[in-house]
This record gives sequence, structure tokens and C-alpha cells, in this order.
Amino acid sequence: MSKPIDNPADPFKKALAEATKTLADAPDLTVTYTVDPSGVAGDTMRLPQVSRRMTRDEILLARGTGDALALRKRHHDAGVGAHYQPSGEMARALYEAMEGARCEALGAREMPGTLSNIDAKIAWEAERKGYSQIRSQSDAPLAVAAGYFVRELATGRKLPPGAANVLELWRPFIEQSAGDDLEAVNHVLSDQAAFARMARKVIADLGFADQLGDDPDEEMNDESDSEEAENDPDSGDQESRDQDESEDSEASPERSQEEQQDQSQTSVSMDDTADQEMGEEVDMPQADAPPEPPSPPPASLADPNYKVFSPEFDEEIRAEDLAEPVELERLRAYLDQQLEPLKGAVSRLANKLQRRLQAQQNRSWEFDREEGMLDAGRLARVVANPTTPLSFKIEKDTEFRDTVVTLLLDNSGSMRGRPISIAAICADVLARTLERCSVKVEILGFTTRAWKGGQSREKWLAEGRPQQPGRLNDLRHIIYKGADAPWRRVRSNLGLMMKEGLLKENIDGEALEWAHKRMLARPEARKILMVISDGAPVDDSTLSVNPAIYLEKHLRDVIAMVEKRRAVELIAIGIGHDVTRYYQRAVTITDVEQLAGAMTEQLASLFDSDPRARARVLGMRKAM
Repeated sequence: MSKPIDNPADPFKKALAEATKTLADAPDLTVTYTVDPSGVAGDTMRLPQVSRRMTRDEILLARGTGDALALRKRHHDAGVGAHYQPSGEMARALYEAMEGARCEALGAREMPGTLSNIDAKIAWEAERKGYSQIRSQSDAPLAVAAGYFVRELATGRKLPPGAANVLELWRPFIEQSAGDDLEAVNHVLSDQAAFARMARKVIADLGFADQLGDDPDEEMNDESDSEEAENDPDSGDQESRDQDESEDSEASPERSQEEQQDQSQTSVSMDDTADQEMGEEVDMPQADAPPEPPSPPPASLADPNYKVFSPEFDEEIRAEDLAEPVELERLRAYLDQQLEPLKGAVSRLANKLQRRLQAQQNRSWEFDREEGMLDAGRLARVVANPTTPLSFKIEKDTEFRDTVVTLLLDNSGSMRGRPISIAAICADVLARTLERCSVKVEILGFTTRAWKGGQSREKWLAEGRPQQPGRLNDLRHIIYKGADAPWRRVRSNLGLMMKEGLLKENIDGEALEWAHKRMLARPEARKILMVISDGAPVDDSTLSVNPAIYLEKHLRDVIAMVEKRRAVELIAIGIGHDVTRYYQRAVTITDVEQLAGAMTEQLASLFDSDPRARARVLGMRKAM
């Protein structure tokens, strides 16, 4: 008797792992499936998780990601890539995107079936990042568009709709600036070094020549020249001649001075001649200057006048990257111990929320069925004619699979102590509750990396304190739980809020815009964003050199943008701080002990107000 399969997805995972190792030509490769970002580190490859349900989207994404990573491992030489890699950030992004497209296109020549798998991956990424909704070139990533352009030229294959939208926004600029150099794609596809040289030309054409760094081919020529000089037998004679000249110079210092004067006069006359020649050539026609690189996108879509002095020190980081696993477990245990008396009350509220959600889930009926439960509303028709069909109804289990909730927690210093502890445990319990109801939950936090400015302020001081610098601190946006990560895997992350020194200052406007942007990239139909804060945005460094309402005005502008677009339902809870003057839908609590009740009631009322839920209830009442 064969042993039953515990997880129906295991055979598929095993088969995909073997196929990926074969495609990568790496028998020792270890393939894992995880909710963490996909990638390759050493001999380990991470692929997207495949659940027990094995949905079509999960299978296509896992296949496409495996094929893309395997082809890059097979056709990419890390040494050659590093040798030609540009030094600037934007140039490096362009270079990597084009190299990735080269590897995928090269692999597709041998195995055309990989193209459809990778198309599914590209379509999923484009949908997740909201590429189909982009209407402005400034919102579309140029590096991604360049990679798509190379892929299209090398394969002749159309892109999925969202990816095609990004490419079409940049196509005229790329074709006009670098079209001639990109015509050579198919000739250099199989030669990584030749392709890298072409890619560097394309990057220069696009206006980022200053980020390329030194020409690696010239460096190689210089090294070969020096090696030839060392091996040249005449080099020893040259050294002896130089030594004789040095001795002659020491023997007659007066003659040496005269020679130096003659040389200086000759140098002056040559410089004059060069100046005259340059002066004569000023009026000569010059080649067309390279196109201006596209202007950087504004710091805020809500307010184009909002400025950030230096975003280079900002960070978006996962909670597990800010502390070791052992420390996170210790902090989580401390959090549980501190809030043991509160857990019962929070759990009761969470169970109440779950019952309300599940009640909505079970109130959907399908009428006029040929089998099922007898529909009492149609009994008269059945009595009159027992052969009448379509007199039954079926109860339909409707789950909230198309809903995502983001909890954005203020991690400022004023939340230290009991407020942040209760916020953490409430977020934890709500995440578990909503996950049981098939609602995706994301938990984010926002603070700054330093008090009073950090590296941004140091750079501002070094540059002479320019006036009105805008936001003058280093942001720290923390991802405690991603929407796709199961709660059990990230449970310990919330303990990070107990870490000494984490909570600093709060810049609410940019944090809200960051969370909103993340939600727009989600595929769910309904998106709910709950903000929990205990005060207005405060950053001493920024407010000391800008108007006093600079950060508060930006927060209002971001709120207005989010509420006007209506793609995300926004609610806020203020702890001891009136947030109703900012948000249309908000509640203020005077005691942090009321937070659990406020969070559950706000979420429950939102689900009760769901127009689809109301329609289901009305339909049920009409049938009764």
C-alpha cells in the first residue's frame, strides 16, 4: 500500500526543482520555496511559495521565476558582469535589466517553452506593481522599460499588457536616443562581453554616461602595456640612460637651470599656439549634444512642491533585518509577558470581529437551482405545480479573498512604553483573526533612522546650509509583516517594537504615501488602510529650517490625495490626539486601553458597509 501524500504540492515542487537544476546546469543547486523575495544566493535558489491549493497563478509564477533565475545562472558570468558593471545607481539598474533580458532571450533560443513561463512571471510582477495603471513617464521605471525593450528585440515576442504599458511610455525616448546601438542586440546576444559593451553605449545614449565610471577595456589595455614594458629587453637600457641623465644634472646645476628655463619658454609658446588653435576652432560645427536625462520624479505625488534634501540615506527594511532571530524571540517573549492581562480582552474583541465576518460569509444564496434546499418563498408555486423546476436554493460560502488590510503603526518616540506595546499586540491579534477569514494583512511601521537629522543633516551642513532644504532626516520604513507572509512565520517580528532605541521621530505624510503606493500594487479588489498614530508629524531637524507647518501640510495633501482617488479606504485612530481634523473617517481615543476595541469596531464597520455585503443581505431579506 502506497504512503499517502501529506502535501499535494510536494510532487510538483520536487519536479520543478529538478527541472530548474537541469536548466541552470547546476546539479548541486538547492531549490527552496519561500514567501521571501525570490533570488539566488550561492548554491541556493529561492522560488515563490506554492500552497496546498496549487492555484494556476502560483504554478505559473513558480515556473516562470525558476526559468528566469536558472537561465541567468546558466548564461551569466559573474566575473564578466562585474568587470563591465557601471558605478552609478541608475546606470547599474539599466545594465542589470538588459543583462537579465539577454539571459532569458538566449535561453529561449534553445528552449522556446521558457518564454511562456517567463511571460507569466512578467505579467504577475507588472500587475503586482501596478504597471497597467501608470499614465505618466515619470512614474514608469526606465531601467525596467530598457530590459523589456531588449527582450522584445531579441525574442520578437509581445509583452503582457502591464509591461507593454511601461515600455510604450519610454519607447520613443529609447528608440530616438539608443535605437542605432540596440540594433546590434541579436549579433552580440551570445557574447556577454560584447553585449556588455553595447549596453554601456546604450546607457550613455540614454544620458547616464557620467555614471559609467572608467572604461574597463582601456584599463585592460593599460595593464597589458605595463606587462609588455616589464618584459621588454630595451627597458633596462632606458633605465641606464635615465640614470646617466640624472648624474649629468647633478654635476652641472647651472646648465640644468638654463634647460629648465628653455623648456618653460617652449611650454609657454606651445600653450599660446594651442590657445590660438582652440580659438579658431570655436566656430566649427559641433555634433549634436546627447539628450538631457529625464528629470527625477517629484518627492511626493501629493504635493510637487514638497522637497526632500537627500533621499539616499532613507531605508525600507524588513523587521528581521534589524535584529538577530534570537533577539527578536527575546523581545517577543517580553511583549507577551508585558501584555498578558490584556490578551483576553483583545482576543474576545477579535472573536467578535471574526463572527461578524463569518456571518457575512455565509449569507450568500444562489436561487432557482434544480437541487439543494427547498426554497420556502416558492412553496406556493410548488403546490400548484409539483413538477415546476428551479425551486431550490444553495447556500454559497463567500470568503473575503479579494480584500487586503494594511496597519500602519506610528513608531515615534512618543509611542514608547505602553502605547507601542498595545499597538503591537492588537496588530498581532487582528492579523491572526483576519487571516482566519482569508483577508490578507500587512503590518508596517514608520520612524526615522536618527534623532535630529542624521546623515541628511550632516550632508546639509557640509554643503553650506542651503535655504529651505525640505525634509531633513533619514526615513526608516519597516515591514513587520508582508501581505503574503503567513502570520506564524513573522510572529516574532512585532517584538522589534520593544527594541530600545528604535522609536525616534515621525514623518507621517511620506509614510502614508509609501503605504498607499504599496497597496496600489496589490491585486486585491478591496484595499483598507488603517493608520494608528499619537500625534502630528514632528521632526526637529526638518522643522528648524522650514516653515512650522511644513510636515503637517504635506500630511494633509497626502490624505486628500488618497481620499480623492478612493482606490484605498482610509481610516485612522488617534491615541490622545485628535486626528479627525486630518482624516474624513477617524476616531480619537483618550486611553490606550481603548485601542483594541477601536480597531476591531472600525474594521467591522468597514466590512458591514461593504456594498457587496449589503447586497447579499438585501438579497437574503427579499427571499425570506
